[in-house]
Amino acid sequence: MKAHCRCLNCIMPPHLLKKLLESKDRSIREAALQTLLTTTRLRGERHVRSIAGVFPTAANGARSIYDCHHKTRLPGATLARAEGANPTSDVSVNQAYDGFGKTRDFYQKIFDRNSVDNRGMRLDGYVHRGIAFNNAFWDGQEMIFGDGDGILFTDFTDSLDVIAHELTHGVTEFTANLEYHNQSGALNESVSDVFGSMVKQWTLGQTVDQADWLIGAEVFTPSVKGDALRSLKAPGTAYDNEQMGKDPQPDNFQNYLDLPDTEDGDFGGVHINSGIPNKAFYLAATGIGGYSWEEAGHIWYTSLLASNPQTDFSDFASTTWIKAGQLYGSGSHQQQAIAAAWDGVGVKLSGASAASRLPDFGRVTLYGGTVSREKEGEQTLDLLRRQVAQLSTEMKDIRDEVMKRRGNGSPTVAPIGANS
Repeated sequence: MKAHCRCLNCIMPPHLLKKLLESKDRSIREAALQTLLTTTRLRGERHVRSIAGVFPTAANGARSIYDCHHKTRLPGATLARAEGANPTSDVSVNQAYDGFGKTRDFYQKIFDRNSVDNRGMRLDGYVHRGIAFNNAFWDGQEMIFGDGDGILFTDFTDSLDVIAHELTHGVTEFTANLEYHNQSGALNESVSDVFGSMVKQWTLGQTVDQADWLIGAEVFTPSVKGDALRSLKAPGTAYDNEQMGKDPQPDNFQNYLDLPDTEDGDFGGVHINSGIPNKAFYLAATGIGGYSWEEAGHIWYTSLLASNPQTDFSDFASTTWIKAGQLYGSGSHQQQAIAAAWDGVGVKLSGASAASRLPDFGRVTLYGGTVSREKEGEQTLDLLRRQVAQLSTEMKDIRDEVMKRRGNGSPTVAPIGANS
């Protein structure tokens, strides 16, 4: 069984930072290099912490924003604003504090979720990390913001959808825990983009037709010719300029990029291929109409809860189709919009769609054709067999790890990859 990648979840795609290493501007090259090196080191630190079984504490979603004073070690940061405190003179501190609050309130009011782990996990943020640090990331416990290089990128606390994107990585980790590589990893990134966009739209009170569907539009300096880091409406068009090159995201599965499942290959292109499910959500939300966080958002959220670490595009597409039927009725406008959305990005519904308990007992109508009830039952049993086999393997891995640690005389700690 492939080891679970406890990867650092960053808003800046590595392919973009690598492109900046080719810049004629020495300051841009150095900032990109330091950001890449820092990301690699922090990823290793997160892996060590996950093995040690270090978990966050519950605090009813209370916010604490720390100032790193442009240093790189978090323990040296000072508390700048705690939950309930008045605004400070530091814009970055206030923006991080407000962004945390809006994201927390969105999940609580829309999905009845108590912070990212649904157990009141405290929300810690660190601003002014390092010098010319072009990134913002979630490391499993807290969120860290760079100030940008001031040439291409500005303060990463400027963007609410970036903040919500990163905190949503925490939500995903405590729910489906989608493995951060290949299709499941691209789905992981997409879920963060989708909910990040919803948080922004909810805060602004925008309908699906009023929204810009961009991620990170605010992190570019005025000198940059580009709209944002990513576009859900039109993947592949977010930016196109000499410094950063052209946005490589595909918007259809037929253009899926099969990249190496390595750090250099962005673990199978998770920041690139996420454009496919991103476009699917945009099509679903606009097909349904109204506000994205209502029907479409609830379909995506309940589908995330029903997913597992190995869920791929087809599995997730099928789950959204099933959930749309369960929430709004078989053959409903919402379910038809979901089917049309995935068809629009070239992702086929898998046999999992047969598990949707439709009321008829003859033939079941699926998008693009029909299947018999007998065939539906075969597909459902096959899906269940695969899920049981997967669960058995995971339980064996956990049992072996616990026994190994007990045998070494080490205190029993949470298994690797456990979230609570």
